Amino acid sequence: MIPVTSFSGKHVALFGLGGSGLATARALKAGGAMVSVWDDAPASRERAEAEGFVPVDLREALWPDFAALLLSPGVPLTHPIPHWSVELARQAGVEIIGDIELFCRERALHAPGAPLIAITGTNGKSTTTALITHILREAGLDVQMGGNIGVPILELDPPSPDRIHVIECSTFQIDLAPSLDPSIGLLLNLTPDHLDRHGAMENYAAIKQRLVSASEFAIVGRDDDWCEAIFQGLKQAGRSVVGVANSRPHALATICCESGRLRRAFALPALKTLEEVLFDLSRAQNLRGAHNGQNAAAAFTACERIGLPHDEIGLGLRSFPGLAHRMEQVGKRGAALFVNDSKATNADAAEKALASFDAIFWIAGGRAKAGGIEPLRPWFGRIRKAYLIGEAAEDFAATLQGAVPFELCSTLEVAVASAARDAAASEAPEPVVLLSPACASYDQFANFEQRGDAFREQVKALLEEASEQGALF
Repeated sequence: MIPVTSFSGKHVALFGLGGSGLATARALKAGGAMVSVWDDAPASRERAEAEGFVPVDLREALWPDFAALLLSPGVPLTHPIPHWSVELARQAGVEIIGDIELFCRERALHAPGAPLIAITGTNGKSTTTALITHILREAGLDVQMGGNIGVPILELDPPSPDRIHVIECSTFQIDLAPSLDPSIGLLLNLTPDHLDRHGAMENYAAIKQRLVSASEFAIVGRDDDWCEAIFQGLKQAGRSVVGVANSRPHALATICCESGRLRRAFALPALKTLEEVLFDLSRAQNLRGAHNGQNAAAAFTACERIGLPHDEIGLGLRSFPGLAHRMEQVGKRGAALFVNDSKATNADAAEKALASFDAIFWIAGGRAKAGGIEPLRPWFGRIRKAYLIGEAAEDFAATLQGAVPFELCSTLEVAVASAARDAAASEAPEPVVLLSPACASYDQFANFEQRGDAFREQVKALLEEASEQGALF
């Protein structure tokens, strides 16, 4: 835990008692603050009471007594309308901040300049955060990972000059952290997301930009127009910035993933350039797919900046185990590979998996999102057969009709068995049984994690059965 001493002896309000909210309350209390906590959900208040906090209805509180409102990132700050606690704080002139801001203040008080790597972006930030952490740990460094991934930031060990914090930051967290100033800040990409909470793409992009604008050293993706404009702006302002990209070979000040290799171009006299190959991603089995090219380039750049030699970075890239439910390789029998991509809850996410393999036995379905799987039509040629489950099965079948063979399986268990059978009979060099549902899970599972866990267990059972029989399936 990181005791929050910056509010010692002061009275603060805290709204939102989920995991990060309770962690924030504990850290404030440990640092000597007086904390008035509240949540609109009775169950959340009961959990806080069980930990010794006395919930106080903030609607009836004396707001001028508060030094700050600590707001959980899931609570609306601006759009569609500010939460009532935000309105009360503003009326009283009380600053509104979040747990990332508390971390930044403790860092400034007790370990100024302690290494802080902060990662944001619409897609890929969890993978990149975990990848950077893995590479640094494999090199024997003291690394703490948290924020929007895994552990709330205030439950990590305190900042120190010899400890590196690697933090994933959502837009909501950045919006509540005005003094966020990473040693290394990464902005991977920008596509429309959470616009109901930001009002417009311009607002969303401006919040993401804050993270790299305040960084000592910035790493910015160059594969979309929004990030390219931010990259150019930082460069023109004379800031220390490097680009990462999949689509800009030979670009200076950029590490590019081209044809599965991380490359960097150098300017030479007489308008010539020299290109250096940094790493061959074919050696990193859990970083397949073009989307992981940018993630790997960003991680390589960050770890190089920290001071790791290239051979140590390469070792970390090769040994990266991947993230659960995100292109997770859960088993292999013979030539058939089983991949858990349960996190793909819409067509845009599923596209990345479909683009990564050539002979796919695709398990899809669940509760459909707007647009269904029609946007995936350019990738239908890679699908040997589809196994459709859940509420979306018949609609997906209508889209696939005449383009991809399919089987209506109803449940995930039936789909796994059928896909495994057909993959075993395939003559493809690497048939892939891929769970990438392009759907929410809520028709049959509580969340995508539960769905992915079920897939993993069913594959494990099939592989054990096949092993006992001494045959593939």
